[in-house]
Amino acid sequence: MTGQAAGAVWPSASPPPASPALTWSLRNVAELPTVRAQLRRHAGTVVPDPDLLDQLILALDEMASNALRHGGGDVRATVRMTDDAYLIEVSDQAAAAPPTPAVGRDPSEGGLGLYLIAEMATEHGWYVESGHKFVWALLPRN
Repeated sequence: MTGQAAGAVWPSASPPPASPALTWSLRNVAELPTVRAQLRRHAGTVVPDPDLLDQLILALDEMASNALRHGGGDVRATVRMTDDAYLIEVSDQAAAAPPTPAVGRDPSEGGLGLYLIAEMATEHGWYVESGHKFVWALLPRN
């Protein structure tokens, strides 16, 4: 992991159009094991590569846990599909706080999830709409 893809902040950008697939409304991190299991069950039938499935689950889990820990309020997580990628999008109520990867931190202290997601993703970004922050990442389907 180089950290090059994440930079100091994620770029402000809207995601590409995508077809709906799965959506969750979350209130605390205790719900994430159920979300991971549902995603594995659903996506496991359409994602042929187990490594890609693990990346998809990891990215959703990291993004959702960040939103729950730092975003405040209700969190909404979605996985949608484009022609060649999975679009993971998570919203929270911290519209004024952009996703900011940990800088200058010992890796043993954590905080490297955004770097990891940026490395796995073909594109990533964030935007604000209707008072909510949306953080997204596009993971290749093949």
